[in-house]
Formats: sequence, structure tokens, C-alpha cells
Amino acid sequence: MTTQGLFISFEGIDGAGKSTHIEALAQAFQAQGRAVTLTREPGGTPLAEKLRVLVLNDAMDAMTEALLVFAARRDHLQQLIEPALARGDVVLCDRFTDATFAYQGGGRGFDLNTLLFLERTVQAVKGLEPDFIRNPDLTLWFDLAAEIAAQRLTLARSPDKFEAQPVEFFRRVSDGYLNRMTAGPSRFARIEANQTREAVWRDVLHAVQAKGWLA
Repeated sequence: MTTQGLFISFEGIDGAGKSTHIEALAQAFQAQGRAVTLTREPGGTPLAEKLRVLVLNDAMDAMTEALLVFAARRDHLQQLIEPALARGDVVLCDRFTDATFAYQGGGRGFDLNTLLFLERTVQAVKGLEPDFIRNPDLTLWFDLAAEIAAQRLTLARSPDKFEAQPVEFFRRVSDGYLNRMTAGPSRFARIEANQTREAVWRDVLHAVQAKGWLA
């Protein structure tokens, strides 16, 4: 019997610390014999990584930004995520569509109905039940106050165009994440990111164990 694939995304504003725990969760799954695919958005494939460079660094309007992100996502799904899930892998993705609704929708103020249309179009999966839209089985949202995230980012590398945004932008992004969680609460686990690294990891582990995916 083929092991069922799992798709888990890590979400949060820049500086929330989510990336720290992706490798730890990968190791936890691998310790129980699961194959793990680690990836990120925008990116994950050679084409999507090229688009990532444009999205993170070049000036453009919100629609162009959203279209590039969804183009990268389509290639990512087709070339990496869907094949990995079909093999029975655990796919751990640093950001997915919720980030688009948070950053382009919340942060940039781009039309949410257009984003919903793009989501339905780009993430449809042939061969599954009608109208199936690929989204994570679990989304770990690292919730952190924008002011604290901004303090953390001042100690980080040279910022990209999103990391360099003012605090108010990140407040809108956080609201965008909250709206996505409100619309699909069963898929989300909210992680309080303003804790020690050990406490955050404990909450991450508990969220995955609650689904019955880890002993």
C-alpha cells in the first residue's frame, strides 16, 4: 500500500522565524521513515526560482506581482509538489498561496476576488474529484506582531523589497493571514511566534501530532 502524501506549509510575516523549524520537522518525519521534500515559494523549480528573483527584487504593480507568483506556483505544483505527493512524500513548503493572499492581497491591497480566481485556476488538479483545489493539508501560521518582526529584520541580511516595507505593511499582511485562517480554520494551526525557540518547536510538533501524522 502506498503511503499517502502530506502537504504542510509554513506561513508568517518576514521575521516570524518559521524557517528555523522546517528542517526540524523534516528530521522528525524522516526519523519515522517518511520521505520528505523540502521546498519554498516563490521557487522550488528552476523556472520558479528565476521568477522568485524578479518578484523579490524588481519594482512592479500588484497585478504583475500576483501573476508572476501564480505562474511560479503552477510550475512548482506541476514539476515538484504533485509528483512528490503522488510518491507518498511529506512536502514541507516555506510559504504557499496563503502568502499571496497576505502579501499581495493584504499588504498590497490587491483584489481578493482576482486572487481567488487565480487560486481556483492554477491549483486545480486533474484526475481528482471535480473542483479539487490543491492546498496544504496543514498550514502552520507563525503569528508575530509586526513591530517585533521589524526588530528581528534589522539584524538580518540585506532586505529584499518585501522585508524593507514599513511596519504598517506587515500589519496588513498579518491581517491577511488572519482572514485566511478565519475562512479555513480546520487547515490552520496558529503558532505563537514570540516565544523561545524551544516553545515554538513544541507547538509545531503538537500541531502535527494532533493530526495523527507523528508519534
